[in-house]
Amino acid sequence: MQEYGGFGEYGGGGFPPPPPPPQRPSFWRYVGVAVVAGALGAGAVVAAGHIGNGTPAATLLPAPSSSAPQQVQPTQGPGGLGSSGPGGLGGLGGGTGTGTGNGGTGSSGLSAADQAIYNKVEPGLVIINTSLNYQSAIAAGTGMVLNSDGLVLTNNHVIENATSITATVLATGKTYPAKVLGYDETGDVAAIQLQGASGLHTIPVGDATTAKTGDSVLAMGNAEGESVIRPAPGQITALNQSITASDEGGAVASEQLHGMIKTDADIVSGDSGGALANSSGQVIGMNTAGNNAGDGTEQATGFAIPINTALSIVSEITASQASSSVTIGYPPFIGVFVATSTSSNPQVQQQQQEEGGGAGAPQACYQNSAEMAVPSQIASVSKGTLVIGAICDSPAASAGLVGGDVITAVNGQPVGTPTSLHTDLAQFKPNDTVTLTWHTVSGQITTRTIKLAVGPPL
Repeated sequence: MQEYGGFGEYGGGGFPPPPPPPQRPSFWRYVGVAVVAGALGAGAVVAAGHIGNGTPAATLLPAPSSSAPQQVQPTQGPGGLGSSGPGGLGGLGGGTGTGTGNGGTGSSGLSAADQAIYNKVEPGLVIINTSLNYQSAIAAGTGMVLNSDGLVLTNNHVIENATSITATVLATGKTYPAKVLGYDETGDVAAIQLQGASGLHTIPVGDATTAKTGDSVLAMGNAEGESVIRPAPGQITALNQSITASDEGGAVASEQLHGMIKTDADIVSGDSGGALANSSGQVIGMNTAGNNAGDGTEQATGFAIPINTALSIVSEITASQASSSVTIGYPPFIGVFVATSTSSNPQVQQQQQEEGGGAGAPQACYQNSAEMAVPSQIASVSKGTLVIGAICDSPAASAGLVGGDVITAVNGQPVGTPTSLHTDLAQFKPNDTVTLTWHTVSGQITTRTIKLAVGPPL
């Protein structure tokens, strides 16, 4: 597994072992879905969790403004959940043609065998709805209940960048706030805990090592974010697949995922975190990525993480075993918007960000990215990370960082690209203190100690 954002190698273990890359390189879309997203100024600059086109950034969750949606505050313990990327992870093909239904069924038109599978698995699935306040967006996905007290498995890309989460059990209509227990960016697996939950139905867990090409499967999830669990029948078409996956809008950096189960079941937007079940009604995979077959020009193709691999990562999370790939709880956060660029030259970062567009006049701080503008004047320094803007009430804003400043060092160590800033900060935890050095537009060099806060998951 190629390193992603400085967090190290793929670390889930379980079935199957990573194979060599496929003969025909493919680029697949994650299958979360954004329901509503505000316009983004300054390209796709993201405050929390990802910089620009998706390079992760260790940044902070400030207190919500009076106009922000109600949040589950991470400062009250790990909390909050969401889905990544402005515009989210939508854009995949339409439904399966298996009927609409309502109230959480959506299974009309299935064969008797598939209906029996659906009836076994669906009670253990939840609808995940998220808020991404720094992107003025809300999003949706799916989760699988692992124990009766509300331990839920989902994809990391369903929760990243989120400032709040709820999960709804369709059978009862009850909605729970959730907290993030931990996640694996490189394995695209996350575990969340529903608050106050008890007596929940769980998914029937199978064994992905028994799966074979040609086996019948049924994919289930919150297709198109319509708050209904819809089924999509199909077959396993290949095993041990390596793919490159990203969201539609490019707000999430592409990731290499290995050992995937490939299927011709029509896995679509919103199905992320949902179940891929075998003919015995046992869950053998977690829906994760697919193509856009809605225009009818190509066959539906979906990919699922083997359940053995996903549960191995969940075991590490619940045992609080942090590693180079597994993050326990929430990351540190300073609260800055940074440029979409792989250059260490702030002038190049500014130029590339301007090409992505910007709206509104520069401000001292921003609540979200909807009115972000690229600063017209920046610090005159040849290397460092350009600050597009600071988030209001964040440690960065409190320390005096504003758009146009260039961060040049963390604890005395030089900073170059936005990715390097993330890497430097990611080694710390919330409530740790770090010393930041930055150059201002006026030419001053400022060094201050900043206490890191609790940020949305990456």
